[in-house]
Amino acid sequence: MFARAFRVRANTAIKGSDRRKLRSDVAAAFPNLSAEQLAEFIPNKEELSVIKIYCHKGEAVTVYMNHRNPILFEVEKALYPTVYSLWVYPDLLPAFSTWPPVLQKLAGGADLMLPGVVVPSSGFPQVEQGTLCAVTLLGNRAPVAVAVATMSTAEMLAAGMKGKGFAVLHTYLDHLWEYGDKSYPPALAPLIPDCAAEEGAGDEEEQEGKEPVNSFPPDPVQHVDGGDLSLKEQDSCAELLGKEEFRENGAAEPAESASTEDQQQPEDSRTPQEQMDALFNQCFFHALKCKVKKSDLPLLTSTFLGSHMFSCCPAGQQLDIKKSSYKKFSKFLQSMQNQKILQVKELNKGVESIVEVDWKHPDIKAFAVPEGFSSASAAQDSKNEDREQVYHAPEIVPLYGVSARMVPLFQESGHRKGSILSSSEVRNIIINYVKTNELVDESNKNFVKVNATLCDCLLDKSEQDEISHLQWDDLLSRCLGRLQPLHQVTFSGQEPVVRKGNIEPINITLAQRSSNKKVTIIKNLELYGLDPQCVANTLQLKVQASATISPVPGAKDRVQVQIQGNQIHHLAKMLLEEYQLPRKYVQGLEKAPKLGRKK
Repeated sequence: MFARAFRVRANTAIKGSDRRKLRSDVAAAFPNLSAEQLAEFIPNKEELSVIKIYCHKGEAVTVYMNHRNPILFEVEKALYPTVYSLWVYPDLLPAFSTWPPVLQKLAGGADLMLPGVVVPSSGFPQVEQGTLCAVTLLGNRAPVAVAVATMSTAEMLAAGMKGKGFAVLHTYLDHLWEYGDKSYPPALAPLIPDCAAEEGAGDEEEQEGKEPVNSFPPDPVQHVDGGDLSLKEQDSCAELLGKEEFRENGAAEPAESASTEDQQQPEDSRTPQEQMDALFNQCFFHALKCKVKKSDLPLLTSTFLGSHMFSCCPAGQQLDIKKSSYKKFSKFLQSMQNQKILQVKELNKGVESIVEVDWKHPDIKAFAVPEGFSSASAAQDSKNEDREQVYHAPEIVPLYGVSARMVPLFQESGHRKGSILSSSEVRNIIINYVKTNELVDESNKNFVKVNATLCDCLLDKSEQDEISHLQWDDLLSRCLGRLQPLHQVTFSGQEPVVRKGNIEPINITLAQRSSNKKVTIIKNLELYGLDPQCVANTLQLKVQASATISPVPGAKDRVQVQIQGNQIHHLAKMLLEEYQLPRKYVQGLEKAPKLGRKK
């Protein structure tokens, strides 16, 4: 419910009769609270307030605050405790345990599936469908989520621990938790030691000599992002929240054989978001271990992604941060920084760089290069790239998406809204449609008769009563103009990427600075796989002039290169001759200084 940001609409203090009514409602909702606990929970004199919020799906929620922390939230007249309250009263609700890496999925908005629930030696607490429950992590009694049971305990066991067990309402690390003081869960020992927890702690102590898993790390993201797990374990954990088919096949397997099977499972055993998260983790550690050296630092984050992580992506797959749970590459790097793997700083305003990497970090040392990659060859590739980084211009192909208005024209050929076509495919479909419906004008074959479908799809309202025939060229151009523009970019050694709209050209402009000095500004280099910092460095050496990079005004995650003087002649030679970019993708070359004039 609170996995995404919410809007706060009101904030008022709770006084007098309202406070007494709230205490009465809490006593009715949680009868196992003693009188002393109830008085502590809803105190007489401490500051209490109520806020009204609206979640991303539009649900209206009432949240009760004690000083800075939310202690209760109310949805449809039902009261629920927050994790802050459950850390004070950990036995307020019946609790079910799960594995620590599952928390990442719960905090991202996923429900808790039964294969992810740990069966304790003492058995589950007895609950009915609809019972409010707490979710804890194995080895720690401090709840990390509030959920509603979707079936009774008996039904869970009868179902063979398969299916959805709990609908999660609120978790540690979600936006409601962030609205408080962002404190961490306390380390509370289980009332009855769990064999699985003891065994897991023992294994970890043997392998790494670290503390058992029942203590929370000082950094909240360290265990949420699965940073202290190998990629294999992350994948295994993701499977717990995956599709039913995998859970049926692997639920009863021993841990050792299940770990081996995880690698053999098809990609669709996880949700697309889980697959993308795992792919980003794999390429991140692969790039740090095999591609980046200490001498490369500081390294632009855009360069790290485009030049290093992309090259570590397995064949047939492609990185897309929008399809991950992070949504932004800066958030992904922030999670890695929280795990003390690297350090990111803003060396120039709005431009982030990796300034430090802990290559002795256990996660980097434990990472195994996937099959199909050679660690030695990858390191050698990195050295070769350092000597001479060869740029290959991307292959750019304009594409077209079938819009809602154009569906009647394309449905006969088996296409529907959103279908992606090349210009030649569009041309063939239109020609076949015209011939199949006998629309070629018999008296002049350069013209096509406009039937009802062509009229609705291609003509404006003002034209529909006036135009009965169209020339072939006009027909095709009108058709392409009413389709959704797309483009496909293919970088060397990578899978094609389809993006909306037409690709923006590299934009070169001149600007006037103080003392009537001119500067050349270059934008959109990233769209063509060019590192702005590398371009700035190369230009600086070629023309012996100062070059800097800065954020593009009004555009996120974009930077521009600025170099002193009118350097368009040098830019034209570099982009068109050295980098072999087509002239149509470079805009502003006509502003080059004329020969014989001072630059």
